[in-house]
Amino acid sequence: MNKAYIKYIEYYLPDAILDNNTLNEEFPSWSADKISAKTGIYQRHIAAPDEFASDMAIKVAEKLIVNNNIDRSEIDFILLCTQSPDYFLPTTACIVQNKLNIPSSAGALDFNLGCSGYVYGLALAKGLIVSNIAKNVLLITSEVYSKFIHEKDKSNRTIFGDGASATLISNSGLCEIGEFDLGTDGSGANNLIVKEGATRYPERGNTETIDSFGNVHAPACLYMNGPEIFTFTSRAVPELINNTLNKNNLSLAKIDLHIFHQANQFMLEHLMKKIGIDRDRFFIYLKECGNTVSSTIPIALKNAIEGKIKKGDNVLLAGFGVGYSWGATILFF
Repeated sequence: MNKAYIKYIEYYLPDAILDNNTLNEEFPSWSADKISAKTGIYQRHIAAPDEFASDMAIKVAEKLIVNNNIDRSEIDFILLCTQSPDYFLPTTACIVQNKLNIPSSAGALDFNLGCSGYVYGLALAKGLIVSNIAKNVLLITSEVYSKFIHEKDKSNRTIFGDGASATLISNSGLCEIGEFDLGTDGSGANNLIVKEGATRYPERGNTETIDSFGNVHAPACLYMNGPEIFTFTSRAVPELINNTLNKNNLSLAKIDLHIFHQANQFMLEHLMKKIGIDRDRFFIYLKECGNTVSSTIPIALKNAIEGKIKKGDNVLLAGFGVGYSWGATILFF
């Protein structure tokens, strides 16, 4: 049976930076220190007004291709994970294929997932590789959540940043992709949602509400029920980790590093303690970029590869969030 490997990985962050001091100026009751202590985030990158998911996808893919001397004619499939596409149609991946001058013989598709998206993308890419449908899959994550966060929603603005990643998956490379555990619970859909703008609620209204924390919400903007998301994550992730270990015939002690979706510092530390993971085997990369949704895991993975992961390590990736959706796998270096 063929195997699938991550061969190369890169990421891109927009130039504009929203730091905690700036947020404090807008929301005087939230000091910069309070924001960093609560979230573990000191700044986040924000896409320019004329910068969208396809633009970031193209920039990060070009970075991957140039930095690693990839022959773009050998890329035969593009997978693009985004929840903020340029258009309802056409597929953003098709736009990216054209702009990157990747052959028209390549397949290309978008898939709409958030915080679990990178893990799902690896699963899709592995399926394409091991079934001989493709030999070199370009997996891109690109998210511009800032485009639909209300400017007066201080909670979400402190957490989310924009960013993109590009990964080449092939039949040889840096690390083998192991077995997956994936899950879905659509009963939690309304707890993390942009309600207006698509076909069910196409008209954008002007109704605004203020919650008990002083955050302003509108149906056309991102809404997140933090307590419910925390409850879901606390329930689903420990089982996810256990199932993934079992499917890969490993124990927790055999995992050299855990890279979870970088939701926020509080959530990550809670999960680390609940599952019983040693701090020196748990990687956090939030401070400089915040929660970039489907790009958090590849951004953290790239930084861990450059400074912490060594040959022979087993690295567990776990994504979880909007949907509800969750997934995990193990990389064998």
